[in-house]
Amino acid sequence: MRATPSIPSPSSRSAFFLLLFALFALRSSSGDCSQFHHAPMATLGGLRDSQGSQNSVEIDALARFAVDEHNKKQNSLLEFARVVRAQEQVVAGTLHHLTLEAIEAGEKKIYEAKVWVKPWMNFKELQEFKPVGDASSFTSADLGVKKDGHKPGWQSVPTHDPQVQDAANHAIKTIQQRSNSLVPYTLHEVADAKAEVSALLY
Repeated sequence: MRATPSIPSPSSRSAFFLLLFALFALRSSSGDCSQFHHAPMATLGGLRDSQGSQNSVEIDALARFAVDEHNKKQNSLLEFARVVRAQEQVVAGTLHHLTLEAIEAGEKKIYEAKVWVKPWMNFKELQEFKPVGDASSFTSADLGVKKDGHKPGWQSVPTHDPQVQDAANHAIKTIQQRSNSLVPYTLHEVADAKAEVSALLY
């Protein structure tokens, strides 16, 4: 008895080719997505750093808007100086969390503002504006100045103090100059700051 090979029917052949095509299409589409694997995505409700926040015209405009709105509501005369830090949160639109420096009566102060933006509705609203409160009354500006305020030694200072930020940026530049790394260092955040009072001036 001889076995003869069965010839697949046209319908089973077309089903096979359709399955083969579907597998090929699935593989190629998953391969194309691999290039986007490392791109940071905004998580709904999650807080993340704004891209290029300290050089962004858009972020500066939002910070100026926050200061202007605060001035209108509180009848004050704050003058915007710079953005210290910017983060964003995806909500129904974007909620921008800004830490900014403003000048009040010739004195630089740090404030936190929240600006809610819905671009498709041309909507922008200041949600919150407040000075940065730090438990420490000690700032880098009064190192060695107060006669009876601080004992010699290390003292905690606010991380958003402009002089602390300048010192951190200087440290990053110094590390970069001494490093042979091709990737530039960038300052993301000052987690903790202390200043040493070595002598009191009278």
